[in-house]
Amino acid sequence: MHPLIDSFHRAGQGQVFAFYDRLSQAEQQRLLAEAGEIDLLEVERLNQTLVFGGNSGARDLTGLSPAPYEKLPEKGGDLEAWARAKVEGEKALRAGRVAAFTVAGGQGTRLGFDGPKGTFPVTPVRGKTLFQVFAEKLRAAEIRYGRPLHWFIMTSHQNHEATEGFFKKSHHFGLSPDRVHFFRQGRMPAVSFDGKIMLESRSSVALSPDGHGGSLRALDRSGAIDLMEKAGIDILSYFQVDNPLVRCVDPAFIGWHLLSGSDMTSKMIPKAYPEEKVGHFCVLRGKTVVVEYSDLPVSLQKQRDPATGELLYPAGSIAIHVLNRDFVRRMARGVGGATMPFHRADKKIPTVDAAGNPVKPDKPNGIKFEMFVFDALPFANRPLVIETRRTDDFSPVKNAEGVDSPKTSRDDQIRQAVRWLRANGATVETDPTGLPAFGIEVSPLFGYDEDSFRDAWARLATKPEVRGPLYLE
Repeated sequence: MHPLIDSFHRAGQGQVFAFYDRLSQAEQQRLLAEAGEIDLLEVERLNQTLVFGGNSGARDLTGLSPAPYEKLPEKGGDLEAWARAKVEGEKALRAGRVAAFTVAGGQGTRLGFDGPKGTFPVTPVRGKTLFQVFAEKLRAAEIRYGRPLHWFIMTSHQNHEATEGFFKKSHHFGLSPDRVHFFRQGRMPAVSFDGKIMLESRSSVALSPDGHGGSLRALDRSGAIDLMEKAGIDILSYFQVDNPLVRCVDPAFIGWHLLSGSDMTSKMIPKAYPEEKVGHFCVLRGKTVVVEYSDLPVSLQKQRDPATGELLYPAGSIAIHVLNRDFVRRMARGVGGATMPFHRADKKIPTVDAAGNPVKPDKPNGIKFEMFVFDALPFANRPLVIETRRTDDFSPVKNAEGVDSPKTSRDDQIRQAVRWLRANGATVETDPTGLPAFGIEVSPLFGYDEDSFRDAWARLATKPEVRGPLYLE
């Protein structure tokens, strides 16, 4: 018997190879390769804790309190401290200490789009893709700070080849190919409610991505951490692929991180309304944590501070973080017990029956395991949360229509351009929400934040009149 097959039988998971003798040689090799990804000891531990252990992942929130955060200057924050942070972050960027990291394993399925989500067009005039927006922001930062930037992009098994191909076809959007690094996210097997690893077909395991928290393991296993160390990079700017407004490398954010001596610093936005579907930065038993909206009782989401009338839990998590390289390595390897927890999700999982016939369930029939990157916060030394403006950093593209859709994101990009134009003396007529009757798009190569836009606008010999569609580059 093949040693790998033998190990599955000894672990009580021999059903994975139930149809092995009936498979072609190519199918057998595929099944062995997929089984080789599985850590049987980890599966057994998760079975004992999340499947059989009576722990559904529900959280004990006894003693929960709102997390403190650094407020923006216009909200009462320390203007001088923000200025110092910006200087410190710019110094780190000029020294080549910072790399960008994008979690980009998703497909555009929810958007009705066939392809990696990063290849979805999002800008209001030229229809640039998410990947192009980020690439141009990084190119602009390279020019501004005089140092090349490395960009790490975590793909999935589903979209890795398509993502790499898209970048090659696009000539990496002007970035140096040897500084754009792709690697695959890890996968976890689904298990049935009795803890058995499930098959998707006779020749394939029901594998799924291990969550954005798995990105830290993937960075280490791919060799990205070693590459960062050789390149003198010790700060990683983390963001997700669906948010075109994100400032990929924000000097003030990086500076706050450095000046506080933090392992992990996170951005927050004040929630727009009590039940907005974002996680909440909180303190639980002395540790900074993020509590998902689905885990925080609605009564707490709606609770207000009697003195101010503001929400008691206002700090919404938007999946933008800065992490120290060595902290990522510690988390990836579980050094000193710093182990990312898995979460249980009951799902409808296509599988096969005992005879190998396909089964498409109409109700949850198994369990998937995933990690969340914010679960690293409780293990971080001096974790810090800073406030950011929603209008400057957060307008994701998640849904085909309605909230967080391509339309709302394009509108927010236009509003940002209008604000920058008006701040520099341009006249732009808009409706009461700040939208003009036409599209405006600012390439990051013209201006990717207020400062770079101001400098570029000042250099224009002739300022354009903004009376119709406008594209600035």
